[in-house]
Amino acid sequence: MHIPDGYLSPSTCAVMGAAMVPIWAAAGRRVKCVVRSRYVPLIALGAAYAFLVMMFNVPIPDGTTAHAIGAVLIAVILGPWAATIAVSISLLIQALFFGDGGVLAYGANAFNMAFVMPFVGYGVYRALSRGSALTSRRRAVAAGIGGYAGINAAALCAAVEFGLQPELFSSPDGTPLYAPFGLGVTIPAMALAHLTVAGGVEAVLTFGAVAYLQRANLPLLRINHAAIPDTDAELPAPGRLGWTWALIPLGAMLVLSPLGLLASGGAFGEDAPADLDLSKYGLTGVPAGLHRDAGSWSHAMLGGYGFSDGRHEVGGYLISAGIGVAAVAGAVIGGFALVRAMSRARRSGPGADSSAA
Repeated sequence: MHIPDGYLSPSTCAVMGAAMVPIWAAAGRRVKCVVRSRYVPLIALGAAYAFLVMMFNVPIPDGTTAHAIGAVLIAVILGPWAATIAVSISLLIQALFFGDGGVLAYGANAFNMAFVMPFVGYGVYRALSRGSALTSRRRAVAAGIGGYAGINAAALCAAVEFGLQPELFSSPDGTPLYAPFGLGVTIPAMALAHLTVAGGVEAVLTFGAVAYLQRANLPLLRINHAAIPDTDAELPAPGRLGWTWALIPLGAMLVLSPLGLLASGGAFGEDAPADLDLSKYGLTGVPAGLHRDAGSWSHAMLGGYGFSDGRHEVGGYLISAGIGVAAVAGAVIGGFALVRAMSRARRSGPGADSSAA
């Protein structure tokens, strides 16, 4: 679902990026007000989880691959605005360090996966779980269904963004300038990948994580469900909020990340220009805009989550996973530390002193 550079026109990228600016601003304000500083490590862990889960590619029947995202799970635990921040940071690190998703197309990818997915999925979760206790099985099932709905909503947005390109941006003779796929191609292709496989993976992961937390770490679920009773009868003895438990499953995901290499083929709409099946789309050459913009960012540290010579695939994937987890966690913690430092500086500035006097 990561849209590479060149598949969307610069104007589409600009519109999608501009649409995300107020969303990011609102997310920053909401998270700052709702998530206290002791929860910052949880947002960092959520971003790391999203980064890692997106490395596990699963095969699709048509020969392509797809992956889960994890945005709805983060939304259930910390709220959809925190999910927006966490997934946005993961997508940024993926684009800059590993060439996964375009830098120009970052706004579109963030809109689909960091905004549409958590909010749609969380809305479905809230609707289906209304009136149930925090430990109810219905709440875990609702989270799984929310994950399924969220990833498919994000996939539909990506399909529409792809499919509108040949309609809106083409040369005088009708040749597409960017993505050559029409809506009749993009919507079925994305639906096949996400309705049948990726959505199921997302649902199982989200359901399983929430069901586990209901038994093993209920205080974590209380963060975003403070007014909801724990059970339909007595409340259990309050537990201690903890986050270090997540280091074990995240470590296991990191070690197992090379399993993502087992799925052969790439995801729909993520081919490099040289790998496009031109005849399939009635083209005699790579669309001009796609050819021009595809190499906009050439500074990825480990492009494609591996070494440039293509050797030591497993080692490259493991190193990429480790660097990615450290980068996204560091970006979250560093970002919140910077915001807190700026807030303290404003409170202790000259204006604050004079008002106190």
